[in-house]
This record gives sequence, structure tokens and C-alpha cells, in this order.
Amino acid sequence: MPVGRISAEAYKERKAGAGQTLTALGSYWKGRKPLILVRATVLGCLLPATNDPVKDLRIFLMLMGMDDGAFARRIKSISPKDIDTDWPSYLKLVEPGVRPVWRKTLPKEERYRLIADWLATLPYDDRLTFCFRPEECNEDDLLGSIWDEVNAHLKTSARSLSELIEQLGIMRFGHRPKVADTFCGGGSIPFEAARMGCDVYASDLNPIACMLTWGAFNFIGANKEKRAEINAEQKRVAQIVDAEITRLGIEHDAHGNRAKAYLYCLETRCPKTDWIVPMAPSWVISKTHNVIARLVPDHHRKRYDIVIESGVDEAAMKLAAHGTVRDGRLIHPMNPEKDGVAVSVIRGDYRETGVNKNRLRRWEKHDFVPRPEDTLQERLYCIQWITKASLGKRRQDTFFASVTDEDLARERQVEAVVRENLTRWQDEGLVPDMPIEPGEKTDEPIRTRGWTHWHHLFGARQLLMLSLSRRSISAFGALTLANDLNFNAKLCGINSRSANSGRDTCIDRVFINQALNTLLNYGIRSFEYAADNSANVPSLKLPDTRCEIFPRSATMNSVSCDLFVTDPPYADAVNYHEITEFFIAWLRKDPPPPFDQWKWDSQRSKAIKGSDEKFRADMVDAYKAIANHMPDNGIQVVMFTHQDAGVWADLAAIMWSAGLRVTAAWNIVTETESALKEGNYVQGTILLVLRKRLVAKNAKRMDIEGEIEAEVDWQLKVLHDLDEDWTTERLYTDGDLQLAAYAAALRVITGYETIDRVQVGADVYRKLKKGEKTVIRELIEYAASVANNKLVPEGFQTGLWRELDPVSRFYVRMLDMESKGTTRFADYQDFAKTFAVDDHKALMGSTKANAASLAGADEMKARLLDGKGFPTAPLRRVLFAIYKTMQREDPKDGVSFLRTEYGPDYWPTRMKLVEFARYVALKTVKTRPTESAAADLLAQKLEVDRL
Repeated sequence: MPVGRISAEAYKERKAGAGQTLTALGSYWKGRKPLILVRATVLGCLLPATNDPVKDLRIFLMLMGMDDGAFARRIKSISPKDIDTDWPSYLKLVEPGVRPVWRKTLPKEERYRLIADWLATLPYDDRLTFCFRPEECNEDDLLGSIWDEVNAHLKTSARSLSELIEQLGIMRFGHRPKVADTFCGGGSIPFEAARMGCDVYASDLNPIACMLTWGAFNFIGANKEKRAEINAEQKRVAQIVDAEITRLGIEHDAHGNRAKAYLYCLETRCPKTDWIVPMAPSWVISKTHNVIARLVPDHHRKRYDIVIESGVDEAAMKLAAHGTVRDGRLIHPMNPEKDGVAVSVIRGDYRETGVNKNRLRRWEKHDFVPRPEDTLQERLYCIQWITKASLGKRRQDTFFASVTDEDLARERQVEAVVRENLTRWQDEGLVPDMPIEPGEKTDEPIRTRGWTHWHHLFGARQLLMLSLSRRSISAFGALTLANDLNFNAKLCGINSRSANSGRDTCIDRVFINQALNTLLNYGIRSFEYAADNSANVPSLKLPDTRCEIFPRSATMNSVSCDLFVTDPPYADAVNYHEITEFFIAWLRKDPPPPFDQWKWDSQRSKAIKGSDEKFRADMVDAYKAIANHMPDNGIQVVMFTHQDAGVWADLAAIMWSAGLRVTAAWNIVTETESALKEGNYVQGTILLVLRKRLVAKNAKRMDIEGEIEAEVDWQLKVLHDLDEDWTTERLYTDGDLQLAAYAAALRVITGYETIDRVQVGADVYRKLKKGEKTVIRELIEYAASVANNKLVPEGFQTGLWRELDPVSRFYVRMLDMESKGTTRFADYQDFAKTFAVDDHKALMGSTKANAASLAGADEMKARLLDGKGFPTAPLRRVLFAIYKTMQREDPKDGVSFLRTEYGPDYWPTRMKLVEFARYVALKTVKTRPTESAAADLLAQKLEVDRL
């Protein structure tokens, strides 16, 4: 598996954000795996392994559109100034000058060939800057020239990827391959498998997941004629809604301008002053046009007027950035107490029997706006208008304005329409009447606002607009409605953009993260602004294969397939069983076909979730159901993104109990660094490859450790040999080798039914004591130690390596990997897990996903010198001695520090210290040359030091 190239492609796809193929269907589903990763996984399962692994790898890369030659067909944008002038063929390609141009006498085909030759000289990650993603390319253009070589190697006769997939399936299974995903989520696994030419079965307990997967097949995967039909239907519905809103006159002013966005804030009575105070963390509206909301006290009414001002100076912008709610306290000009009043006091927060509560009134089913006596009111304070002259144009002129009496009259008109029709709309299923069930994520709107039903999360304008869109919708309309909900609720924040972005203020989505975030101020889109969310859905026609979707639990799987590729929930997985009720509430009554055959309920009680013994038992049931419907030569791939060693052990035990054995594991960088990836959310996705355990064998505990060591030796030799034969680039980092060794050990362990006649999988079903280690956990840790001892970093003494504490091992290992170009944070996380280093971030200079690095001696300074363990380790002391050397470019202070620290032990320890300093000098030559020079000076001084 060429993990480096796949990681680079997966990361590029992730960085595309909204440009990812399936994201346009619903960005609220955050956990989709990159399509390129799915394609690599399915192809890797189907391609035969011959006795020529280098050729196998070349064919794999060609089929992925990732071989060096493919880049001539993937070029997106490249100019003559991008080409390195010192490249040997530069003058063949470029006419130099102040403004270099392509050589005019060069045919286009030759130019692209030369550009591809130049791209091949770049690191793989850098090449992608100039190229389309493979999925963005026409398949005939991308793969059309490879088939003779592919067929010769594979003994096939294909002229397209779907033909090849069918032929490979027949060779292995006797028919076109059947791929299943029983945790289909956002649909990336079944969609990409179908796009490759597999028959596909997808299921999920959650109906929203099934609807998104259905949309991937039938909307994105539709042919041109069907897409034209869908687009025409969507346009017709939009015109009907627009006509009704225009008839009501609720979005136009007297001058013919039309509203784009309405900005609202909460408002409350200050208990200290009795003033009614608008609540917002900031009154900045647009940083591009310097627009603010200014509070003007009305002493007679004891409330504030809000005036919108445009083009203000920087001093006014800075002042407006400080809102009336700061650090959870209400602060306003008319309160002489500058620290204000805690919002928790205003809400009436208290704790009862260990539960946080407050005195906010709980809204009732017929409520949609606050009652006059409610603590928290809602106030319209600004409107963004589109000028009449620019309506309907691609580039529209907009301006922000204060709210007038006429605007308020239109607000009351909207409320009157909703008040008159709400009960009927709820009875007809046009607006939700579903209560919010308490839960980890759904408690937030209940606790902070008093909202008890899902329609309380929507403003009056949104309820009117969405009820119109909900009438007589098709399945495609339901998909679009769900996407619209993500952009149209009182949970949509106001994004004033950065001053230098050149982009104007926008209204955010509800699910910018995986929570229901209630806001102090929020934006509501007009229909003019909200009507184009489905316009950017891409089109990738699927081949003529079979695609089935069923809303059912993975434990109920009854469909036989050859390959199962799954991305199951685990530990801190997103609570989709809670947050998708936001959408289910709108679709559960009278859904359109084929969704009318589904159960529109999140079925929280049946969702596989958590990390306790019930979760493990449910997972065993799910994977047993899969294994029981898979042929003996079938393959499973389980994707998971977790670094905790206990999770690894649990997952291995689950698969073991389900009758499966591990055959390989690979780590692919898939995630971008963001707030969503805090804590245990990580940048690497592990692909755990499994097959059926066909023979019930027993092993003796005393024998299995020797087998593990032999298997690890074999696995490392295979990969080392392949790396030696592949001359283009280094195929595997030490992190990849580490994980492969880990998988080799799991291959041995999970190949046995029992150890010492005991069913090891039984631990899955019982509650473990705190700190208890199962047999499989102990063996996995032994496997890790075997791999650690086998993979001594290049240039480090084997004997000294065995003496190191875990943190020092981690640092030494990562110094070696950095010297070879490693920058993936996932690698650092993998080794921190392997060496059981809990707080590896304390040793990091950067934790960016693809630009990670250790903290060097100069960056670490005097940190981590106090305490036991690493602070007293020789490596840590040498690093500080290097820092002291760097301060004066003289090793004398560094040597003096080491003499003082070690006292009488200095002389017997001195040559070890020399080895550490030499190693740091060797490994930081390219990454931190100043540190390398200082380390070299220190090593020389230590070596010649005498009594």
C-alpha cells in the first residue's frame, strides 16, 4: 500500500472543504472518508498479489491515476514561472525572460510531457498543488493510455475501470464484486465502490445517513437526463416559494430593494439597572466594509436603540468588537459596575440532585417566539439589503441598514401568518411538532434557551419559508430540504469575515461543528439568499451496477457480499443519533417515496455507541453478522481514527470474537487540523484488513511470543526489500513500518481461536476493572515492544536504545524520522501511542497535520527539567546543554551544566552523553542546522573533557 501518496491525495481532497464531491449533499455529516481512500481500499482488496511486488505497485498507482505519467493528464494550472530554472530541460520547455512563456515551437502534447517530467522531480505533496484530484478528471482521459500494460500484467482484457473491476471480481469470486458498508453514514464508501463498477449494498440505522447515501447514488450519480429533470423540479419549487414570499411582500421594502439577511440578537433585562439590554459578543457586522451596530441609550424607555453605521474608523471597529456579553457576563454602558452581571444569574442557574438547571420558562408546542414575560427576548437589529438595480444579477450590490418601523411591521406580518397556520402545518407535517429528547448534545437548546420542540430552533421567517418548501416534495426535494435546514435556523452565526479576505459578511451553517450551538446573535437568510444551496451539487455518473440501501442496524445484516468496508462508530464518535433528529423532525411525517418505506426515527436506544461492555458486545454482533455473510475468501476493511492503546486492544478483541483475523494495517493521513479534531480526534485513519478465521487453533502463551517475533521480522524484511527496489521515493516511513509490524503481531494473535484453551474474546462481554489489562492487550503491548526493539533508529546504538525511557525513545525515533522528511502529525501520534507517551504534545514544536515537528533544544529551553522520568534522562539533559551552547556559541556552559547535574556519575556517563549529542547533531543538520552545529560542538568538547 503506497501510504505516502494516498495520504497526500486524501489530504488534498479533505482540504477542498466544500469542494469535496459529496459535501454538497450535506456538509452536516462530518465523518465522510475521502473518496480516494475508498478507491485505494477497494482496489487494494481486488488486485492480485503476484511475485513481482514492484510491478504490482506500479499497476496499482496507474489505476489510481497516481503514477508519475498520470500528472501530464491531471494538470490544472501551471505557468512558466513555476518551473525551476535550474531544471536540466528548462530551456526546452520555457522561453526565459522577465515574463517567461512556454516555448511556442513546442507541440502541446510535448509541453505536457515535459511538465510531467518536471513534476516528477518534486516531492509528491508539492505536485498536487498544480493538479486536479483524480475524481475531478475524465476517466477516459486519465486512464485511457494504461490498459495495454495493465492487461498484460493482470491477464485481463479491460478498457475501462468498471470492466476491470468486473473481471477481477469474476477471477476471485465468480461474479462482479459485491461491496457492502453497514455503517454507511454520509455514503462515501458505497458511492465510490459503485463508481468503480462494484455492486453495492449500504445500510445504516439512521435514516438521514441512508438518505445521504441514496442522494449520492441518485443525485450525484444520475445521468445527464435525470439531472436535468431533477434541476427543473427544484427550480419549479423555488419559483413557487419565491412567488408566495413576493406576494406577501415580506422581503421587499418600499424602494424595491430585497432583503438578503436579517440579523437578530437576544435581549434581556439587567437585574442591576432594570435596563433592557441587547446581547451580543460583538457588534461588528462587516470587517470588509467597516460596518458596526452602535447602541444608543434611550433613558426614557430604559432600553437601547441600535443604529447601523458603515465605513467607520478603526477606533470605532475596535470599540464595537467588545459586545455586551463578555466572558459570560452582561456588561453595558448604563451599569456603573464594570464587571456586569453573570448571565447564569440572569438565567437563574442552579444545581439540583447533581443536575444543572435554570429558571428559564420551558417553551410549549405552540410557541415560536418568546412570550413578553420571558427572560430572553429576540430582537431584529439589522437588515442586509440587495439593491433593486442589482437583483437577479450575478454580482449584487448590498448594504446594511438599521431596522425601521416598516421593517418591524413586516416582522409582525410574518409572525401573524405563522401564528394562524402553525397548528395546521404541524398536523400536515410541514413543520415539526416533535419534542427534543434530552441527550448529551440535545440538552444544550433545552438548558440555554428553554426550547423543548425542534421547531423552536427556527425563526418565524424560517418556519414560513421551510413550510412552503416542504409541500409535495420529491425525494430529491427532501434531500435539498435537509441541506437547507443546515443553513436556516436560529443556530446560524454571523461571520463578519477577516478584514483582508475581500469577502463580505455571511451567515454560517448550523453544524460548523458536531453540536447544537445556541447563539447570542444569529442570522436568518432571506429566500433570495437561501434558494441556491443545491446549485453546486457535482455530477459523476455511475456505471450500470446494482445499488441497494436499507435503513437497518448493522447487527441485522442479512446480505451476502464479497468485500465489507466499514467505518464504525467508536468511543468519541459524533452523536449522530442525537443531532440528526434536527432533520428527522422535518421529514418523519409523510416522507416522499422511497423514504416512506423507512422508519423515520433515530432509534437512539439501538444505536451502537460508547466504549463500555455493551458497546463491545453490540460491535461483536455487528461484525459477526458481517462475517456470517462473507465468503471464505472475502475481505473486510475496518477504518477507524483513534490512537488510544485501549481502543486498539478492544477493536482487536471485537474482531477476534467475531471470528475474524487481522492480515494487515495501514495508516493514511485523512484529516485536516481543526477545532473538530481536538482531544482524541486525530489526523490518521487506520485501515485494518481482516479475513475469516477458518481454523479453530489453540496456542500456548509461552509459544506465541516467539511466533510474534518471527512474523514481525518477516513483515519488516518484505517492506524493506520493496522500499529498496522502488527507486522513485521512499515508500514507507518508520511509522508505517511500525504499524505494519503491529499488524504482523495481530496476524499471529488473531489467527488463534484460544490461548491456553481459554476463549480470549470473552473479555469483550465483561466490565473491566480500572487499569485491568486483558490477555490481548498484554500481547499487543508485547508486539509493540518487539517492533520497537527491531526498529532501532538509523545511526543510534542498539545497546543504548534498549536502555532508553519511553519519552526518550519517542524523541530519538522522531528525530530520525524528521531527518528523513517526516512531517505527518499522525506519525508522531502513532509513536506516542506505541511508546505509551501520554503527553507527547509537550515535546512538539508544531502539531499541524502535515507540518508537524519536534520542539528543538532552543524551543524547549528549560521546560521539562523538573520531576522524575524524562526530566532526569540523559537525552533531556543533553538537549538543555545544547541550548546553553547555542546561547553563547560555546560548549563550556553546556559541559558545566552536565558536570553539575551528574556529579560523581558524570565520568562514567560521559561517553553516553557524547553519543546523544552526536546523534542530535547528525539528525538536525537539515531541519535545525544551528542546533546541529551546537550539538556537534558539545559532543567534541565532551569527548576531550578530562579531569
